Amino acid sequence: MRPFFALAVAIASEILGTTALKLSDGFTNPLPVVAVVAGYSASFYFLSIALEALPIGQVYAIWAAVGIVGTATVGVAYFGESLDATAVAGLALVVAGVALLTRSDAYAAAH
Repeated sequence: MRPFFALAVAIASEILGTTALKLSDGFTNPLPVVAVVAGYSASFYFLSIALEALPIGQVYAIWAAVGIVGTATVGVAYFGESLDATAVAGLALVVAGVALLTRSDAYAAAH
């Protein structure tokens, strides 16, 4: 399996698991609880596949950043949450930080 495809599946699974966690109402709603366990299990499984071929720092940074942005997007789209300018700037800084990390010469030389 291609490592970046595995990483994409890991990210999608993590967003699914986190969304289900919100829907579980403190683990009192059984169907979302199953989705939490399945989502996080799949996420870590596919994350491990990505880690077989890609550097851990790059994989974790991308997984975390895209997961944060994706989860925030789900919050806005499905739960009516809002993001003010400060929150949007924070999300942009997370993405910019990951982009800089994965493109830096020092990081590339270490991996």
